[in-house]
Amino acid sequence: MRVYDAEVRQVVEGRPMIVTVIDGKISVPFWVVDIDSFRRWTDCEDFPQDGQVWWLCGEVWADMSKEQIFSHLVVKNEYAFTLTGLAKKGKIGLFIPDGLLLSSFAGDFSGNPDGTFLANDTLRSDRIRLIEGKDGGYTELQGEADMVLEVVSDSSVDKDYVTLRQAYWDAGIREYWLVDARKSPIVFDILHHTSRGYATRRKKDGWVKSEVFGKSFRLTRSTNALGHPEF
Repeated sequence: MRVYDAEVRQVVEGRPMIVTVIDGKISVPFWVVDIDSFRRWTDCEDFPQDGQVWWLCGEVWADMSKEQIFSHLVVKNEYAFTLTGLAKKGKIGLFIPDGLLLSSFAGDFSGNPDGTFLANDTLRSDRIRLIEGKDGGYTELQGEADMVLEVVSDSSVDKDYVTLRQAYWDAGIREYWLVDARKSPIVFDILHHTSRGYATRRKKDGWVKSEVFGKSFRLTRSTNALGHPEF
């Protein structure tokens, strides 16, 4: 087991292996060389319990920085509150907040999106598999989710805008919701899956249509009584 910070390369089984760590250090077992071995590592006691640690397109990617309250945490919470309510009220499927391990062999990733939605038809199909954890219960989903949400932070710009955009498309995920609330104007795009990649849906007065939910959405920012941003 070796300790890394920043980006390093090691030779594993005759091929280069990249480990990228942001704002911290982690120990990666020498036997973590692909998505399958990474998934096994997530069930081990030495797997990091803090930060975001992914298998991401041929490398281990770890962000050990703390999440910002007003540009990240409260934004994720607003989407979780709204989409959970819609899913339950309409009985259309299941919205899962961050903490889920979502894996795709087609997209070559295994990690924790900021939000994931699965329609009832998807849950009934073979497009998705619920994987039991070592201590029971379901702890992982494999396959094609209908929608994923990522809220951009300073440390995840390339990951969210570039790497995951390609990986989620390769995985067949119908909609990629990309949110960047770090500055004005706010970025909120619903990217829909096409044969040539993700395409951005047109907006009208800030509203953007989701085919997955059959509704239009808009993200706005105001200020609360203490002068902090709220959404």
